[in-house]
Amino acid sequence: MSGDEKNLVAEEPLPSQPDSGRLAEEAETVAASAEDQVTVDIAALQAELEKAQAQAAEYLEGWQRARAEFANYRRRIEAEREEIRCRSNEALLLKLLPIVDDFERALQVLPAELADHPWVDGVRMILNKLHTLLESENVTPVSAVGQMFDPQWHEAMMQEETTEHPDGTIIEELRKGYRLGDRVLRPALVKVAHNSAAPSSGSSDGQGEGTTPS
Repeated sequence: MSGDEKNLVAEEPLPSQPDSGRLAEEAETVAASAEDQVTVDIAALQAELEKAQAQAAEYLEGWQRARAEFANYRRRIEAEREEIRCRSNEALLLKLLPIVDDFERALQVLPAELADHPWVDGVRMILNKLHTLLESENVTPVSAVGQMFDPQWHEAMMQEETTEHPDGTIIEELRKGYRLGDRVLRPALVKVAHNSAAPSSGSSDGQGEGTTPS
């Protein structure tokens, strides 16, 4: 190697060493940028979380509303079914009452010589079973004779002028009435006393209010 080449090699500059201050600044810049990015990510996640929570609350409210509507619908359907059942039961009981009337009338006009006949005992047993059936369905007779006329439970078919009974008193039952629970199933057909000498307990046509029969 010639002397000139040696001088050229010797004169080549050495690579510069990194400035520690600049590196620190760059590190701080990177750290700050990373921190800003983390802050942005957290804010985005928080927004997503709030959005998800709001949507979940909306779904929950909708589900609760749907459940309440279904519960109301089920109660309404059950009430309608019960109403239909009661009406059907009431219609059947009304068809049964004339049969009971016939048995009772037959026994009322029974000749005395047949009172102890085994066949008559069988008829009485049938009537008793019918009465038991009515009682099991909460059907009970309406009180009539001796009661004050009440249009809720009685239907006046006749009036009789009399001074022996207070005005508006039921003096004869022409057809037995029945109640189903606390409402009328069939009103009693009755004859009502009209006592013009006594203070009227109701209207002159016998349709005034009276005491509810027990």
